Amino acid sequence: MVDTMALLPPFIRASRVPPYLVTGGLPADDEVLLDVPDDRLGPALVAAGQGAYGHAAELLAGTRESAAWELRDRYVRRLSAFARSRPEWYDAWRAETPYDPDQLLLGAQLAVDRVWDSPARAELLREVSLLITAAARGEDRDPVPWRIALDHARGSQAGHTYFGELWEAALRRAPLHYGCHVAALRYLATSWRGSYRECFDFADRAAQDAPPGSLIQALPARAALACLTEGGGTGPVPRERLDAAADRAIELSATFAAADLWPAEVRNKLVYVLVCLGRWTDALDQLRMIGPYATSFPWGRESEDPLGRFLEVREEVRRHALIHPRSEHRGRVRSGGH
Repeated sequence: MVDTMALLPPFIRASRVPPYLVTGGLPADDEVLLDVPDDRLGPALVAAGQGAYGHAAELLAGTRESAAWELRDRYVRRLSAFARSRPEWYDAWRAETPYDPDQLLLGAQLAVDRVWDSPARAELLREVSLLITAAARGEDRDPVPWRIALDHARGSQAGHTYFGELWEAALRRAPLHYGCHVAALRYLATSWRGSYRECFDFADRAAQDAPPGSLIQALPARAALACLTEGGGTGPVPRERLDAAADRAIELSATFAAADLWPAEVRNKLVYVLVCLGRWTDALDQLRMIGPYATSFPWGRESEDPLGRFLEVREEVRRHALIHPRSEHRGRVRSGGH
């Protein structure tokens, strides 16, 4: 289990509980923050903004040496996003240490990110395969290059046989790595468009095999998110299965403290699913658990201002929950304990 308290910024790790959690309310709009880095990633981003890569190198090296693969995955995605607009520090890192395994990993992620939105994505992605291979060879234990390879397979429209080979390689390295499971699920959702039951089967099997408290317990809710946003609503999958996926994620959320930065990504996606299902009281409960930590995904799907959209949805949820504190979408009444 990740030490979630160590991930929180100093002003949240104070012993005093925020007043809005004591009262059961929500933080004020101006207290809500978007995509907050933890107190290890933050200094690396600040240094990168000044053109220095040392902090980022130390950060990724630490995750590799301690086999903290979930943290490594999150950090490399955030550092890549920063390098897309401010590449000078990464270019210096690559020039000075071209064979550094952490630099190679970041380079593979950055190469994929740079071409992802191109109309010629499938063709361009084929040109970055060697970078992913180099990252995988840099540290054989590391599952993160294989997560990048799974994303690459989805973007390049690779076949199921190749996907299966990548998936097996990822599982050999880290059978409970959440990032790889999400990448696999997204590949299946793309290749099986219109057949989301298979995606749910994959997610449910993974969650059943994962221990309590594992982020993989949220994988069925991620499948529900794909179904609700890309599958045209609740039609492709029975409503009961969507609710069961949300319930499993709610149980996972309850294992973490309120206003904990580590599960904020999972909780934001869960709120999106609950809102789509019209489960207003459950959504309000999760918003209280989120505290001040909004994330760009999924709110950026609907607006170029994800923080503004999060606040709009939060107000909508609060209004609905006050008007209908017990009833749910389509007349479904939630049982006690949720």
